[in-house]
Parts: sequence; C-alpha cells; structure tokens
Amino acid sequence: MRIKFWGVRGSIPTPLTPTQLQSKIAAIIQRVQASDLLSPESREEFLAELPSYLLDTIGGNTTCLEVRLSDDTLIILDAGSGIRELGMTLRHRREHIRHYHLFFTHFHYDHLQGLPFFEAAFDPGSTITFYSPVKNLPEILKNHMGPPYFPVTMDVMTANLEFRHLSGTSIPISNGKVFWRSMNHPGDCYSYKIEENGKTMIFATDSELTDKDFEKTEENSDYFHEVDCLILDSQYTLDEAIEKYDWGHTSYSLGVDFATEWGIKKLALFHHDPKYDDRKISSIGKSAQWYLHHLEQKNLEIFLAREGMEIQL
Repeated sequence: MRIKFWGVRGSIPTPLTPTQLQSKIAAIIQRVQASDLLSPESREEFLAELPSYLLDTIGGNTTCLEVRLSDDTLIILDAGSGIRELGMTLRHRREHIRHYHLFFTHFHYDHLQGLPFFEAAFDPGSTITFYSPVKNLPEILKNHMGPPYFPVTMDVMTANLEFRHLSGTSIPISNGKVFWRSMNHPGDCYSYKIEENGKTMIFATDSELTDKDFEKTEENSDYFHEVDCLILDSQYTLDEAIEKYDWGHTSYSLGVDFATEWGIKKLALFHHDPKYDDRKISSIGKSAQWYLHHLEQKNLEIFLAREGMEIQL
C-alpha cells in the first residue's frame, strides 16, 4: 500500500506568497559564508544544513490523498484543491486508470472544491465511483456545481459517474477493505481505515478527539489498535485547542497521546492551519517530537504531512 499527499492544508488553499518566498531567500543569504561558496561540495553541504522550512514547503492545497493498493487500484480520499494536481499528474504520466474510487470524509469546501477541476471526470473512458455514508450524496455533489456557485453543472462531466451510499461498517475494494467511523466534527465527518495484506492506515481529518476515543472498548480497539499509519487532524496547538473547544480539530499533543495510547506506528500531523507559514508548522513538528521524547515513547514515528510526500506500508 502506497500513500501520497496531494493536499495537506485545512480550511482554504494557502499558496506561498511572494513576501514569504523573499523572506526565505533573505534568511538563506544571511547564513551564507564565503567558505560555503568555494566548491560544488561546499555549496551542497551548506544547503543540506539549512532548516527544512527554508528549502521546502508544506504545500498550499487542501485535502486530498492518493492510496494505491498492491494491484495499482487507486483510492482517493477527499477532493480538496489537491485533486487537481493529482489529475494533472496522472495525465502527464499517461496512466490509463479506468476506475477511480473517491471517498468523502465530509463536504466542507476544503474537501470538495477541487472536484470540478479533476481531469479524469472529463474522460469518457473513465469511471468514478463516489462513496460516502451520507445518503444524499448525489444531490450534495450536483448542487455545489451550478449557478450561482459554479458556471457549469456535473452534467458536463463525461466520465461514468457512480454514487454509492456506504452502509454497515466496511466495503471491499479490490484486494483491500475500507472501513469508516463517525468522528467528532461540526456537521459530522467520517474517518476511513484501509486494510490490505496485513497493513492498515487511517485517515482522520477534521476530527476533534474526545475521551470516548481513548476508551478501551472493543469497537475502539478493533479500529485504532496498532494501526501502521494514522493521518490525523493536528491543526491546533494546545492553547488553541482549549480556546477553540468544539470547533472540530485536534492539537498535536493530544494526537501524540492518542497514537501512543493505541500503539500506532506512524503518526502524520495533517490539516495544517492556513494562518501558519512553513516555519510555524515546522516548529509544531519539533514540539511534537519533543513531547514524544518527554513521554519516553520509542515505538512511534511522527512526521509532518507535506504535499508530494509518499509513504510505503
């Protein structure tokens, strides 16, 4: 199972601004010494020692993940602005995918706004199956494309569109299995657990963890215990989580507590706040690492979800 992040921001797309780019360049120039420019090797060493937030960027697109199963079946989680990049990349690679499985966690703008720009939807040789536990899925998707919100309707999409209401607790997709669970978020939101060949991942964006999620119930244990990778909404600092109680998002520290409590192996901090630049998000990642060290937990790997990042399970 391979996971790729196409959009990791929450709430609204957050492109790198010219001012932010200039600040990065200025900060790099300030660090340069004459000895760093003597040779190709010294220049490479200088660049390698720079903080990651100066050379890299978290990315500005909203929520979209690609999950490839072992037989190359493509599962897409959410259709934020990142799905546009996914569609364009598939076309440039000339990948002839004929069936896309697109699961929605919920229908806030940042998880839906990229769908009208997904190139596969305009390929008559493609089939896109939309999945959600919400019963009126066709109406929700069709209503957001059309006047006064959008100039064209879903009728212009030439792909074969299928709508599947998820009932029960799981559904098979090729050699894998997808489970779902309602999470704590205004208007409701669903997490998804994908399982294949003994490997498991959970995508839990827009989730405010509560005491009930920590309870050692059979249901919780079956869903969370020893998952290989948890991609979790970690938008807030602890102070923000207290201030914004019941807003539907989780602090990175509570996310670390949760992952260690359930024996999870990898924790991806996700759904980054649009107010935060790369340096602030980098500091949150470092704080999460410090907190994990403070807990003396050595069996958990923590990292910041970044646009373009891939994980192999």
